[in-house]
Amino acid sequence: MGKLAQIWLPIAVISSFFAVGVPYWIIPYSKVNLPDALMTPGLFAVVFAALMLRAYGVASFWKVTGIVGASVPAAVFARVIWDCTQDPTAHNLWPLEVMIALPIGLGCALVSAIAGNLLAKVPDTTDRG
Repeated sequence: MGKLAQIWLPIAVISSFFAVGVPYWIIPYSKVNLPDALMTPGLFAVVFAALMLRAYGVASFWKVTGIVGASVPAAVFARVIWDCTQDPTAHNLWPLEVMIALPIGLGCALVSAIAGNLLAKVPDTTDRG
């Protein structure tokens, strides 16, 4: 893997983290309803990142699925940490919040990584002559 390809995985994870996190973080704590609060267009960043990383072979299938998929529960956990610094009694069920977010992130990344694998197998028919 080239040096340029090595930076794409962290870029994809960070962008997915913020694309999912920012819409989730601006919802007031009293209004958060998981998993509905995570079902935003930000999940398309997770889908797109996993699809492109696998289509271009930047990382292995399971690495892309696990790392990009983990950006969703990481965004939830970041909110837990922030809210608990403000009010230590908030998020008394935080492990359940993370466990709800985990299949959402991994599911999006898994399906997209499969699609990326299939896309990578499509032969290049462009004329280079």
